[in-house]
Amino acid sequence: MNKKIFTNDKIFIAGSTGMVGSAIYRSLAKRGYGNKENGGCFFTPTRKELNLLDKNSVNLWFKTNKPTVTILAAAKVGGIFANKSNPTEFLLENIKIQTNVIESAWKNGVRRLLFLGSSCIYPKFAPQPLKEEYLLSGALEKTNELYAIAKITGIKLCQALREQYKFDAISLMPTNLYGPKDNYHPNDSHVMAALISKFCYAKKESKSFVECWGTGSPLREFLHVDDLGEAATFCLEHWDPFDQNSPVDINGEPLNFLNVGTGKDISISELANKVAKILDFKGNIIWNSDKPDGTPKKQLNIERILALGWSPKISLDEGIKNTIKNFQKMNFDI
Repeated sequence: MNKKIFTNDKIFIAGSTGMVGSAIYRSLAKRGYGNKENGGCFFTPTRKELNLLDKNSVNLWFKTNKPTVTILAAAKVGGIFANKSNPTEFLLENIKIQTNVIESAWKNGVRRLLFLGSSCIYPKFAPQPLKEEYLLSGALEKTNELYAIAKITGIKLCQALREQYKFDAISLMPTNLYGPKDNYHPNDSHVMAALISKFCYAKKESKSFVECWGTGSPLREFLHVDDLGEAATFCLEHWDPFDQNSPVDINGEPLNFLNVGTGKDISISELANKVAKILDFKGNIIWNSDKPDGTPKKQLNIERILALGWSPKISLDEGIKNTIKNFQKMNFDI
């Protein structure tokens, strides 16, 4: 395959301080991208330095800095409680961020753009494992419907720009992510971060039980964020939807977005027991069924990205152990 990005590219990572953006930065830097000695560089402005919600500021930033590659990893994210409590912000802010960055990149001559979506774009009761074709084939899960609509809008904008204007925009749909720089807020975090935080504190404080949300029955798939970083770099380097050997849908049409995951899922109750075992937590696990479960099962079909040559490398046990160590170091100085 011919390389699609180069070491002398000027790479803008929107959301570079977050979990996903920082993982992509690590992966790219490891391969020599952004090296000033080779003529390349990274642009990693903070939220204070560049307000992605301000269209004029974003457009001016692109005009001034002229990045050649843009990675859109910035988003307003959160778990079930956060999505349910702030639906307006999850829709408005994400649509603004996406539209401002993607449109400005297109209008200011960016050569290649990667948009990061989410597996929540798929219908609640779509067949499992979820194939890319299932997008817009049914109703979404209500607890994160508006976030999903925003992400679908981003995918479709990238697709429209590629088809109408030949703008080289690609999208990846990662499954549930975890790892360094995850959000461990007690109400706003996703399930893996919530469980790691709860069990780490329970172990440290010698608690007799941990209360977990829902029934524990939903099935979820988990990908370490460093594996996503590797997938992003791989696709930026090698994947062009218009290439003859690139993945196509069931109708033979080029796919503009690909699933990224492990292809394996686990029940939330099994996951809780796994985290407890790794931490040697001896207390009880209590399930609060008054709290929402969300989608009953969400497992991605990753055949298309596997066929391109990428595959995940970090096992769930290894990933959880490393993430627990990182959490304890950051919070308990262990």
